[in-house]
Amino acid sequence: MAAGQASTVKRIHAVIAGRVQGVGYRAATLREAIRLGVVGWVANRADGAVELEAEGAPAAIAALVAWCHRGPRHAEVTAVEVSPQPPRGDATGFTVAADR
Repeated sequence: MAAGQASTVKRIHAVIAGRVQGVGYRAATLREAIRLGVVGWVANRADGAVELEAEGAPAAIAALVAWCHRGPRHAEVTAVEVSPQPPRGDATGFTVAADR
């Protein structure tokens, strides 16, 4: 990690619960992350939640988390659990990952 990178890059892991599968949540998250310049992934979980990891500028990560609380039009988000992760700097884009 380059000097000073920790203060300019933030990484999070999030689990989004509610009616978030079958409503375009992953595709909409992909579009929003790309728009914000965030790298990482999003995937469906077997328990019906959506999970993601995202890395980017602190303001962009904050905007993505705020968006996750709303989601796309047909989603009904009931909870968003966010935990900080150490920045890795290894992702080159944002992808829809295989179900977990």
